[in-house]
Amino acid sequence: MADSAAPHRALGFGIAAAILIADQISKYWIMAVVQLPMRGLIEITSFFDLRWVENYGVSMGFLVAGSNRERWILVAVTAAIAAGIIVWLWREKGRPDAAALGLVLGGAVGNIADRSRLGYVADFLDPHIGGWHPFLVFNVADAAITIGVLILVARALLAREHKAPAENVDAV
Repeated sequence: MADSAAPHRALGFGIAAAILIADQISKYWIMAVVQLPMRGLIEITSFFDLRWVENYGVSMGFLVAGSNRERWILVAVTAAIAAGIIVWLWREKGRPDAAALGLVLGGAVGNIADRSRLGYVADFLDPHIGGWHPFLVFNVADAAITIGVLILVARALLAREHKAPAENVDAV
């Protein structure tokens, strides 16, 4: 019997690899070429800046790792979540869900790489409206995670399997 998850698995892992590569290249470019850590802020447009932020916490600055031990605990917890996503992706039979899981996995591994190598996650994308910053400064990995999770939630809430109505066995 053929493995119906296999083509979707390849899609999900391919997306994860592409996100990881895009994330790490963008961070290298921002840090080494643009040298944003030394510059701090580059105004690009009236609604978008490159702003250097070293994120020692997790989503929205929660659970800030104040010590090296806490940093590695965050790495371990994030790696455990990524391992769970790998298992889910391996079993996933739906193409849209596999793609969304690939986004989340690639983003998670990108941020794990930062935290392991640098001790923090490098954030630099800062969209805003005038002085109002509706989003925290983020990176490619964060954007991929957010989009992947939104797709998974939307599909869980909106996508319903349509089953054929049961035949009426009492009908004559």
